[in-house]
Amino acid sequence: MAADRASQEMGPRYAIYFVPPAASKLYRYGSSVLGYDCYTGAPVHFPQRLSDGAAVNWSEVTAAPRRYGFHATLKAPFYLSPFCTEPQLINALDNFARLGHPIHSFAPTVRLFNGFAAVVPVKAAVSLDALAASCTTLFDAYRAPMSPQERARRVALGLSQGQIQNLDRWGYPYVMSEYRFHMTLTGQLVPSRQRTVVATLLDDLQRMGVEPIIAVDELALVKQGTPSDPFRVLCRCALGAAR
Repeated sequence: MAADRASQEMGPRYAIYFVPPAASKLYRYGSSVLGYDCYTGAPVHFPQRLSDGAAVNWSEVTAAPRRYGFHATLKAPFYLSPFCTEPQLINALDNFARLGHPIHSFAPTVRLFNGFAAVVPVKAAVSLDALAASCTTLFDAYRAPMSPQERARRVALGLSQGQIQNLDRWGYPYVMSEYRFHMTLTGQLVPSRQRTVVATLLDDLQRMGVEPIIAVDELALVKQGTPSDPFRVLCRCALGAAR
């Protein structure tokens, strides 16, 4: 059993994201900030004015989120259950998207979020949080059980009791009441740089003319082939309009 778990954790992981369309200004902004395009798997040049304006090592400050690509998580990364296959997961996502969902939208801005910079809705997006809750619950049947080692690593981060309960039930601590829709732009920022980095990123968002309203009208299934690989978009499924 231990050998099976070790083998599993060297294999692929999957997640369900919202990824803006590749041609959108928001996606071009986010992928350039992170230095990575999760549609193509190719690196992206950082805007020079970001590094100059924020007075930080931009490659270093974005290293942690870069391998995940620019996205909002709807179902956190997981190993596939041994009783499921990748085609079954793709089919399940397509069927879920076709069920009929209202198309929600949000106005994007950049704020400090739990110590890192992120694109977040100007106003609280309860409907988007509910979409994430649905993805978390409905796709949990496709998730392999978490290993004791992974659980220990998570708990050691200093989780609250509620977060530990989420971890044990859903395989990730920041879901349900702990979840907030966001699109990460940096890793943890030292307090002395937080205001400068956020202000620079917000200025660049405005300079690039990012769309004032973003529709969350499709889901993306992403895949990480091995633990050293970045995540890439595997498929996209349009959300059907609610009837």
